[in-house]
Amino acid sequence: MSYQSEAELEKQLIAQLCDLGYEKVSIADEEQLVANFRKQLSLHNESKLGGVPLTDKEFERVMRHVEGKSVFQSVKILRDKFVLEREDGSEIYLEFFDCLHWCKNRFQVTAQTTVVGKYTNRYDVTLLINGLPVVQIELKRRGLDMKEAFNQIDRYRKHSYQGLYRYIQIFVISNGVDTKYFANTDKELMYSQTFFWTNVNNERISQLGDFAFTFLEKCQISKIIARYMVINETDQLLMVMRPYQIYAVEALVTRALETNNNGFIWHTTGSGKTLTSFKASQILANEPGIKKVFFLVDRKDLDSQTIKEFNKFEPDSVDTTDKTDKLVQQIKDINRPLIVTTIQKMANAVKSPRYEKIMDQYRDEKVIFIIDECHRSQFGDMHKAINKHFHQAQYFGFTGTPRFEENKSQDGRVTADLFEKCLHHYLIKDAINDNNVLGFSVEYINTIRGNYDEMDETKVHAINTDEVFMNETRIEEIARHIIENHDAKTRHREYTAIFTVQSIPMLIKYYDAFKALNHSLKIAGIFTYGANEDSEGRDEHSRDSLERMIADYNQLFHTNYSTDTFSSYFSDVSKRVKNAQIDILLVVNMFLTGFDAKTLNTLYVDKNLKYHDLLQAYSRTNRVQKTTKPYGNIVCYRNLKENTDDAIRLFSDTNNTDTVLMRSYSYYLDLFEAELKRLYELVKSPQEVNGLQTEEEKRQFILSFRELSKALVKLETFTEFEFNEETVGISEQTYQDFKSKYFLIYDEVKRAEGEKVSVLADLDFCIEIMHTDKINVGYIMNLIRQIDLTDTKQRDQDIKEIMAELDRADNEELRLKVDLLKTFLNKVIPTLSPEDSIDEAYYAFEEQSRQEEVKYFAEEVNLNEETIQEFVAEYQYAGILNHQEISDAVVDKLLAKKRKVKKVKEFIVDHTNKYN
Repeated sequence: MSYQSEAELEKQLIAQLCDLGYEKVSIADEEQLVANFRKQLSLHNESKLGGVPLTDKEFERVMRHVEGKSVFQSVKILRDKFVLEREDGSEIYLEFFDCLHWCKNRFQVTAQTTVVGKYTNRYDVTLLINGLPVVQIELKRRGLDMKEAFNQIDRYRKHSYQGLYRYIQIFVISNGVDTKYFANTDKELMYSQTFFWTNVNNERISQLGDFAFTFLEKCQISKIIARYMVINETDQLLMVMRPYQIYAVEALVTRALETNNNGFIWHTTGSGKTLTSFKASQILANEPGIKKVFFLVDRKDLDSQTIKEFNKFEPDSVDTTDKTDKLVQQIKDINRPLIVTTIQKMANAVKSPRYEKIMDQYRDEKVIFIIDECHRSQFGDMHKAINKHFHQAQYFGFTGTPRFEENKSQDGRVTADLFEKCLHHYLIKDAINDNNVLGFSVEYINTIRGNYDEMDETKVHAINTDEVFMNETRIEEIARHIIENHDAKTRHREYTAIFTVQSIPMLIKYYDAFKALNHSLKIAGIFTYGANEDSEGRDEHSRDSLERMIADYNQLFHTNYSTDTFSSYFSDVSKRVKNAQIDILLVVNMFLTGFDAKTLNTLYVDKNLKYHDLLQAYSRTNRVQKTTKPYGNIVCYRNLKENTDDAIRLFSDTNNTDTVLMRSYSYYLDLFEAELKRLYELVKSPQEVNGLQTEEEKRQFILSFRELSKALVKLETFTEFEFNEETVGISEQTYQDFKSKYFLIYDEVKRAEGEKVSVLADLDFCIEIMHTDKINVGYIMNLIRQIDLTDTKQRDQDIKEIMAELDRADNEELRLKVDLLKTFLNKVIPTLSPEDSIDEAYYAFEEQSRQEEVKYFAEEVNLNEETIQEFVAEYQYAGILNHQEISDAVVDKLLAKKRKVKKVKEFIVDHTNKYN
């Protein structure tokens, strides 16, 4: 079978782009790139230059301003004006990119530009706007994995994306059939942040020709760069919006500017509604005809996570106080068109007579209200008060679970009653298809024995009483079942779980049941109690029960909370769930909406849930993390099959639940056996892997074993899974032996000698699915970041806990860093103040340690320190050990030289692994 070549793909793309109005230009190298930039910059600013071209000195000033910057700095320079002092003393404002009139920029396309950096690289296709390279397209021939193009861009970025190439905003990867795009960054590129383009109906546009026509069209790509990229100040990175986010913003802005009607956006939980809604708010706030834009959230959602999210996009945009006075001051400020506040404070502002004078100024002005999580009843309650005050107000809501007739609110309202029309939808089935969220693997465990059919709803409902569900034997059996299967569900506690139950009394019973059983799980409980609740028939008030749980928590984590410091306890629990330090968190309703933790992969359920409550609760588990988390695990100890199917159908707008709910154990077993058969067709035993000679043979083995391991990750979460030859066709020992061979090839590629780049170098090895260690470098660094520098006693306790974790570590990567991390904890952390950044302190310490290690080793082997640094840098960026260069640098007798060369090479690899 013949495939379309990469060269042919490139030729067709360039021809298409020329048809779309791009000027084709030949740029052989960086020197020609700079010359072209000078010419295009002058043409773009022709009217400002007044017919007088830029002199050499003037252009030199421009280049000093634009070159040598980070990607993040370049992002801001591109969108800003540059004040150029001309040689005659006059000043002009040079523009690099027209952010307002997108189509008035100058568009060019070039191909096969050679750039010499650490290594010589040749780029496939580059799109230039006003002479600056802003879109880089990397192509692979049809039939190849797109991930290879992604890995190649990552390699080029480390080797040679320098100078003006730091102005690349968007990367595009394609094999002709599938095409994705993603933003440039100074940080690590992540494949999970690559996106398919779609049309407004969320139908994928993946074929390169169609993608070019709809995404790379001159005005469209210019608009995306100008309007739909987000500068994240907190993390200092550039983000590009996904297609459904762009379409939603465009629909909302059009509705706001062209009508006086309301509307709502239905985007599933976990799809990035905060960014979408905030971008819409920013665009509307810059419209002259709109006096104020109010972004409203519920008070209970304004936790540290939400505040951090908002401040990423607009620094200091959120008022965290409970004072309505502060809100009214912001409303009074005419230079503040966008205000983020809570529903509760806005209700106070419009109702209170003391603010009437200020609020009346906006009574007849056009104001916009954007409401987060608009399916909740709180906004409905205050809608009348706001509507009564603001005569020209428009309301736009965002929700992942709208209210319909099937799940209308207690007062009988549906979302459309307040917000009229759904302007755009992106459903859970769409998000799963795009890998923006995960699907669910749901298990239903029968916990009630008796002469009835569990699927007969009338009988199940007939026995649905506290007497049955609160039975102590039942609760103990469920607790035992969880203990026995928890490690399988959470990948040996790499992930964490929430257990939601029907009531506080049930939560207390479960907590006590777990406590009475023998296990090593870290279990916490949290709920809110009523000050004057009825305690009749109970041994203790629920506050006393919570106090007991907090006391156990304090002992477990060496903290000092109580019910008097409940908000601090809540924050600490939230932090430890996100860090996977708590294995199971017992809740009734808390943490089931609005709580995002990628480390959470399992939800145990012993309560009745339906419609939006069910999907919101399930969705706590389905945030995308890495390959080791293929779906969210839901374990139901109630008969929720029908409720689950109903909720999925309603919020997927389909009768088919297969796209959201994962398949059965037998399905994944068949999948595993098919992959195993494919593997055995290549090699009949682990020993045969040694006989693979060509890179193509090794490539086929890598691909086959990788897919087998992915299938295994899914299988392992099922309770019926047993790893033996009778059950799955291969013994665990044989699998581990194959895995060892897999790692040998991986290490071989990483240690490859010589300048030649192996065809395996860009292959995705998916190493993460081979490891099951919870305690790894990322986990430890997360704990270090959470050290409390405000309290000496707590700080020392935090250090002690992390030291204990390090002593238990068996992760290969982490073991290399143990001594380094212990020294940092003992010597540096105690010197830091609360104002210091732990991350910055660690990076400075690590860099100093790295330099010292190179210095000592250079002295040991009698080599120049800079020479060792260069060897390390070469391996660090390219994974290449140049044997000849190392050999030439070592001067010694033959045998001693051979040993020393070997020692230098081992140091380079170990040093890179330790400090990477």
